[in-house]
Amino acid sequence: MEGPDPVLITEAAPSYEDQFAARKRKYMLMMGMRIPCLVLAGVFYHTWWLALAFVLLSVPLPWMAVLIANDRPPRKAEKVSRYQQEARAIEAREHRVIDG
Repeated sequence: MEGPDPVLITEAAPSYEDQFAARKRKYMLMMGMRIPCLVLAGVFYHTWWLALAFVLLSVPLPWMAVLIANDRPPRKAEKVSRYQQEARAIEAREHRVIDG
């Protein structure tokens, strides 16, 4: 049985180290995709149009990898579960006033 979402006490973004590690992984993945593209272009050199397609695919990868790795992740717009204290009403009854 699951209860309501846990109460969030901060709106802090992921730490700089976590963001940097994620950006570094994306960069390494994209740059790692370039090597197989170039190898496949060499394998398919007899089929010139396929080899050319792999070469053309590998050309913009470094540029895209740098742009994506240097870009900060967008802020997430999410509904936050916060503690809401019920408002207490002031008594509505008449009070006796003593004039002095």
